[in-house]
Amino acid sequence: MSLSASLSSAVSGLTAQSAALSAISENIANSSTTGYKTKETSFEALVSASMKSSAAAGGVTTSLSRAMSVQGTISTSATATNLAINGSGYFIVADSTTGVTSDLAYTRNGNFSTDASGYLVNSEGYYLQGYPTDEDGNVVGGGVSGLATINLSNLTSPAEATSTVSVSAILPAEAEVGASFISTASVVDSLGATHIIDQTWTKTATNTWTLSTGDPYSATTGATTGSASASTITITFDSGGLPASISPDPSDVTFTFTNGAAAATVDMNLGGIGGSSGLTQSDSGATVPGITVNTISSDGIRAGALTSVAINDGGQVEATFSNGLTKTIFQVPVATFANATGLTQISGTTFKATNLSGSATINLSGIGASGSIVASALVGSTTDTATEFNKMIVAQQAYSAASQVVSSVKDMFDTLISVVR
Repeated sequence: MSLSASLSSAVSGLTAQSAALSAISENIANSSTTGYKTKETSFEALVSASMKSSAAAGGVTTSLSRAMSVQGTISTSATATNLAINGSGYFIVADSTTGVTSDLAYTRNGNFSTDASGYLVNSEGYYLQGYPTDEDGNVVGGGVSGLATINLSNLTSPAEATSTVSVSAILPAEAEVGASFISTASVVDSLGATHIIDQTWTKTATNTWTLSTGDPYSATTGATTGSASASTITITFDSGGLPASISPDPSDVTFTFTNGAAAATVDMNLGGIGGSSGLTQSDSGATVPGITVNTISSDGIRAGALTSVAINDGGQVEATFSNGLTKTIFQVPVATFANATGLTQISGTTFKATNLSGSATINLSGIGASGSIVASALVGSTTDTATEFNKMIVAQQAYSAASQVVSSVKDMFDTLISVVR
């Protein structure tokens, strides 16, 4: 091996160890970075001539990769929109709110928060992608084409008119025929306004009662706010105090309102025939008989404004509104790759798919090869500082040894030149 070849080998060693030290430095610097994947340095022998020659000059070259399959430690977070993935996979993000296919990227950095425009964006400025849901919280669409940039602005819960009033009450069996008792219920119209209705229970014969519903009125002013259809519901009880018949069935009452809301047909759910969950009749044992109301409930809701957003385990984005309603509005999916080490880094902890990685396979949390989404949590860096310090010592020793070779070759060149002189 010539002096020049020796020098070349030593210089390649210096270059390789410099690259290793650079990777170690990056790893240590990012030991607290959310979703960071450790950079690994691989060394390969480099031969510049045929191996048949005993004077073949050797060297070394390096290649860099990421520990993409290593799971970082998951720690809890106080932020309801922070996410972690336990297992394989990446969050799908985009560098713009349009979320077109060419903008899609992948990251383990689940440090998401809501920006001024209502988008969920992580600490690197990438927008979270998800699948929209229908009114029942079911995912709409799938694959890459079904993704949308998650936006939480302008979310409201529209009013839902009452369709059912359910009554659970005990009518006094000892009441005189002709006796009447009043209970009250509330209904919500299509505009979200609440109206009070009086329910008049009249005993018309032994074990027989009628229910008539009064016109709706305001709970604050008492003013009439509409009208109720003039329908009477008849209920008969058997000798055990359970309903024997309810007529008509269904027991509907139609309300019209003066505020412009749509007319509402409301089912008066008084329980089932022979059942005890709704109306029953029994002796009250009271000096003055009266109706005992257990519960009277209705299913209408007022319009509500957004009060909070959270993402639960599994990746469902849930919005809670001032009317008490909570709805699933998006589902966060997980992307996996046949060869995750083939992803190319574009920024910090964000990667793009390549021919080496293959196309993304998109599933919901925990389905197929996808890891499970953990709510209110973050995944830490995969850097092990103890391991990195060990690598640093090895790299430092190898660099020092290579530099000694360079120094020795210099001395030998100096000797050779002095002989020529």
